[in-house]
Amino acid sequence: MSLTVRPVVGRRAKITALGTYAPPQVLTNQDLEKLVETSDEWILTRTGIRERHVLEKGKGTSDMCVEAARQALARRGIAATEIEAIIVGTVTPDMMFPSTACLVQDKIGAKGAWGFDVSAGCSGFVFALQAGVKLVESGAHDKVLVCGADANTRMTDYTDRTTCVLFGDGAGAVIIEPCAEGEIGFIDFVHEIDGSGGAALNLKAGGSLNPASHETIDKKMHYIYQDGPAVFKFAVRKMAETTLKVLERNGVTGADLDCFIPHQANKRIIMATAERLNMSEDRVIINIEKYGNTSSGTIPLAMQAALDQGKLKKGDLVLLGAMGAGFTVGAALLRWEI
Repeated sequence: MSLTVRPVVGRRAKITALGTYAPPQVLTNQDLEKLVETSDEWILTRTGIRERHVLEKGKGTSDMCVEAARQALARRGIAATEIEAIIVGTVTPDMMFPSTACLVQDKIGAKGAWGFDVSAGCSGFVFALQAGVKLVESGAHDKVLVCGADANTRMTDYTDRTTCVLFGDGAGAVIIEPCAEGEIGFIDFVHEIDGSGGAALNLKAGGSLNPASHETIDKKMHYIYQDGPAVFKFAVRKMAETTLKVLERNGVTGADLDCFIPHQANKRIIMATAERLNMSEDRVIINIEKYGNTSSGTIPLAMQAALDQGKLKKGDLVLLGAMGAGFTVGAALLRWEI
């Protein structure tokens, strides 16, 4: 391996702590069999999902972020008042405004911090991650909290058997800080958007184009719409292209990676990408069976799974990859420095 570490202006950045949260309520494939015409075997074969978590009534995405953030802060051993910026990747904000970042800041007591939300579908966490990394690399901030969270069940139609089996709720949070001398941390990012794919995966109502009305509700326009074949085709192609691009321009191959942590949308998409990367399954983190697709929450939840399984250790070369509505696609290469 001849890893070429791309230079940064100023200093390097790394993850110093991770926290995750999944709501306690679980919705299994057997539960879904009672709601729509489907089966555990059908769901498992086509998606790899057995169960997913559901956020309880009266809670919002910010509440999941708060749980994950508090866990990360405790693991790092710092107070919320030390956080200088908060970035939340989500497409299920508690409300249109204020931002989820504002709500998280208030709930954890991060007095003096600023922040914003990033809307990039299931790529929200990796997009938000780059923003947080650049704030630290530039010297603007020393401690940035980055959250990825979505309450997908809030916009899932449980009469639509093609989508209701896919989605769950969950969150993750990481703290980004400067690297110590000799550490590498984040190496590179490759992100791309393709708005021509917007028609294939969207939420049609609730914004300025189609504000909420009796008509939009009657037409079920506040639920996730997905053209499954179109999304699958794009995801298989672009996840591979983007992850390969970030590896190639840094002088490494899939064989050099210690761990690949992909967005958990569909096991077949994950394995198709791993095959293009020439990676063995034991180095690919898959936890979709337990959580389903939690959109921006999937990668941090998978990071925790990798740690729990002993597949993610200090010094490991790690690749992140995601694809989401927009279309959006993103990849990040880093050294794990915890």
